[in-house]
Amino acid sequence: MSLAEGEWNLSYGPNGVHPGCNFTFGTFRTGYYLLDPYEITYSDGDPGDVPLPREDGIRFGQDTRGHATITFEIGVDTVDKAPNQLGRHGANLDAVSAMLQAWDAEAVRQRFATPAVLRTVQGGRARLFYGRPRKPAPAGSRLTRQGYTPVVATFVCQDNIAYDDVEQRVRVDLVPPPHRGLVGPLTTPLTMTGQSSARPISDVDVGGTKPTWPVITIYGPISQPVCEVVGRWKASLNLTLAAGERVVIDPRPWARTVLRNGNANAAGWLYRGSPRLADMRLPVGRQDLVLRGIDATGSAYMTVAWRNAYAYL
Repeated sequence: MSLAEGEWNLSYGPNGVHPGCNFTFGTFRTGYYLLDPYEITYSDGDPGDVPLPREDGIRFGQDTRGHATITFEIGVDTVDKAPNQLGRHGANLDAVSAMLQAWDAEAVRQRFATPAVLRTVQGGRARLFYGRPRKPAPAGSRLTRQGYTPVVATFVCQDNIAYDDVEQRVRVDLVPPPHRGLVGPLTTPLTMTGQSSARPISDVDVGGTKPTWPVITIYGPISQPVCEVVGRWKASLNLTLAAGERVVIDPRPWARTVLRNGNANAAGWLYRGSPRLADMRLPVGRQDLVLRGIDATGSAYMTVAWRNAYAYL
């Protein structure tokens, strides 16, 4: 999706009889321009502090951060849409209705944990937020009849992170098991092979300023698959995938699923030594991604997708 500098776009997919949304605003050309700069506020977190028994001070706990809320003051302008007041009034009511329809977001708010996506371009940077639109408040007045209505609306983010609009994706082939034995054709003198030097490790550079969530898809045929971020964590599954089958590990807060072939819950097949889904994040910087497992054909592989994450735009 291509946005101009300063524009915002709210989008989500359809759900049954409820339509999806692709609503762009923020500049004069859209007809929905910002009256004041957007405002990003951060909710109070939970410090988890406890008082020290029988003495002054506190013991600091495990702090958690709250979510972010983005507030917009939008001018809905249809002054140039008609040559007379009646036409401008009707066009403005239609435009306000279109915005409120987008902000109603019934297609996502009827689905547990499902977020909408809010995209923007600021300073030449394309970023997105996951969350839900909330609290649209049109201020109808005499100006509405002239083709203008101000609207205040908010977007409640899933977390306090801005993500890169461009998704990164790499393919990682299976690391072959060690092979020892005679190398053919046999010639004298006979030689023995050591461990295979082939190590299809994907060396990736995770950008941004904060750790981010990977979406890991492992494709069969493979048994006992292991996805490893070298030196960080490894997720091991006690299952076998046939050719054409896949398992997707999605630790993102709005998903937190391990699904086999798109619908079967496979979270129970994670070994106890695997990290919690909430701890499966990719650190910023250079990372080595490895797929291990048993596959006689050598055709198994995995893909890892992520968006660079930022503390602010």
